[in-house]
Amino acid sequence: MRPCADIHKLERSNSLKDINKIGLQLFLVSLVILFQELILIRWLGTQIRVLAYFPNLILISTFLGLGVGCLQSSKRSFMLFWPIILLVLIASTYGMSRIIFTHQNASEHLWLLYYDLPKNALEIKNISLPILFFFVVSTFSFIPLGQRMGLLLEEYRVRSKPLIGYAVNIVGSLSGIVLFSALSFINSFPVVWFTLLLISGIFIIGDNYGKYKISYLVLSLFMLLSVHLTEKAEYYSPYYSLSINKNAESGDCNLLANGSLHQIAMHLTRDQSSRNDYHKNVLESYHLPYNLLKKTPQSALVLGAGTGNDVAVLLDQGIKRIDAVEIDPMIVALGKKHHPDKPYDSSGVRVFTTDARSFLNNSTDKYDLIIYGTLDSMTRLSALSNVRLDNFVYTFESIMAAKKHLTSEGGMVLYFMYGEEYIYHSLMSMLSKAFNEYPLIHYNNNGLFNIIFMCGPAYKDYKPLRASSFLVNKDLYDSFLVPSDDWPFLYLNGRGISVFYKGIILQILVITLLFLIVPFPELRKSISVRGVDFEMFLLGMAFLLLETRSVTEMNLIWGATWLTSAVVFGAILFMVLASTLLIQIKSFPFIINAILLIVALIISYIIPVQIALGYSLISKLFISIFLIGSPLFFASSCFVQIFSKREKVDIAFGWNILGSVVGGLLEFISLQTGIKSLIIVAIIIYLIVFLIKEHNKSLFSN
Repeated sequence: MRPCADIHKLERSNSLKDINKIGLQLFLVSLVILFQELILIRWLGTQIRVLAYFPNLILISTFLGLGVGCLQSSKRSFMLFWPIILLVLIASTYGMSRIIFTHQNASEHLWLLYYDLPKNALEIKNISLPILFFFVVSTFSFIPLGQRMGLLLEEYRVRSKPLIGYAVNIVGSLSGIVLFSALSFINSFPVVWFTLLLISGIFIIGDNYGKYKISYLVLSLFMLLSVHLTEKAEYYSPYYSLSINKNAESGDCNLLANGSLHQIAMHLTRDQSSRNDYHKNVLESYHLPYNLLKKTPQSALVLGAGTGNDVAVLLDQGIKRIDAVEIDPMIVALGKKHHPDKPYDSSGVRVFTTDARSFLNNSTDKYDLIIYGTLDSMTRLSALSNVRLDNFVYTFESIMAAKKHLTSEGGMVLYFMYGEEYIYHSLMSMLSKAFNEYPLIHYNNNGLFNIIFMCGPAYKDYKPLRASSFLVNKDLYDSFLVPSDDWPFLYLNGRGISVFYKGIILQILVITLLFLIVPFPELRKSISVRGVDFEMFLLGMAFLLLETRSVTEMNLIWGATWLTSAVVFGAILFMVLASTLLIQIKSFPFIINAILLIVALIISYIIPVQIALGYSLISKLFISIFLIGSPLFFASSCFVQIFSKREKVDIAFGWNILGSVVGGLLEFISLQTGIKSLIIVAIIIYLIVFLIKEHNKSLFSN
């Protein structure tokens, strides 16, 4: 009996070792997936300027690639192709980062300023090309990872409890988010990100690594070399890639953010003799709003302080107390080091490294003057799916929040660079509505800004410096669309989805169908045999619609950077993990989960996301997790209960993937209807799913 007992113990020990090994590999592959996704969201948008406006496409391509890979989990491993595909992606990025992609239709607002490229750089008048190319290559790069993840999940299901494997998968994904966030906040460079990614890849490629070790190392070296050669930035902040070009003669410093001219730090004190007409023009324009004031302000707030131009002007005007708000700590540091007037060295200046909206909601101070810096309006003006950082600054709610911080005789100054009349009209309408009077305006294109708006009691005794036909329109508030937190698209010429967007959406849908239908004839056959699995299709649609909507809306809370994606992904994964663990303890009836899902969506619609702005960082994170994750907590439970009834799980999963892509692209309707309306769309989709389920249940009973 003793030898038999020892044998059983040994078998259990070996089985436990196998499960632990599978669990470790599942954890690592999940970590790599999220780590790679965030790398591509941040790095590709930095190098290929056009892609910075379509970060949701990387999210959609990730979902598609992982889904296609999971469907291939029973076939020969593709992991050996993973480094090859990554090399193609990185090498293509190197090549395309040297090309200027433009659009022939100016209404799309792709005013991409390629200041980091030579004037004779190749120009291609096609924006769709890089978008679609990187969507396809990104999708391919996630297929091997998805296949490996699917295989490990299946092995975990056979050898242990499947829900534990799913929990390991989610914890690994959350770890990938934490790792990338940590690397970004210590200002590391992309070559570090990719090095860690490739080192992690060694442990997930599988048993064939030893055989192809030399090939993998060679490919890795080529990838890292390509990443290094692609890099043009001198610094990496938590948000941007940055470079400084200093003019030794004048002392001016050009600050480039992600390759675009972001700011020019220059001498702006009046004791400086003008070097030339350009410098004289800039100097006079910066000081003009102060020359119109009856008395010198005692306090001032600068939103979007950047390297310190506005702060330098305020100090030169004799203002003693200045609060400067700038989201990027590296830009502040570069301003301290390189600005010729050294404005941040003054004891009267307090610097707050946070976004403008959070500061306005947290602060209780009053100011005689509030300055809106150019806030990136002069660089990558965009009206695409992921709103720019300054879009939520240039909304009616933002202006009203700033107005509350003015003293009784205070004034507001907004410097701006606009390229189209309707943008000017929208800003005029927004400011007029906020102050119930027309702002004072001054036109003068000096290269940094071409218009100055001056509002509030401090400027009420002046008439507009230039008359314009629309200024006499008493119905101005209704004549032009005022950007709001629900529709923060200042750079769109009215509501609607342009032909360009419709074309991109259609092409991505065609590509998605090719990814799913060509390699999976079973999915094609299922249409004629079983029909479309509308339940799984619609569940996927609603899920990714809510996720992409969250990325757009949470830009208001976290700023329109990769950090928003990290917070959204983390919140969703955390709630899905909680749902998974709860199912292990107790599974609620489907009708309960369905009702709670609809209730959670209604609560998300009613509660304004702006409430998170007035809280600390940790509180803001928990509120974000609740607003994003609570509906998806119950959506996950509904999905599990419906998916578990499917006989052909691969076909059901295929329809779910297709629905997810459609849902991700459906987010574009927010350009027409606003962001909040997407929750209503999701509610309708889920209600249709529940009706279909009840209908099918009745048919089965009959």
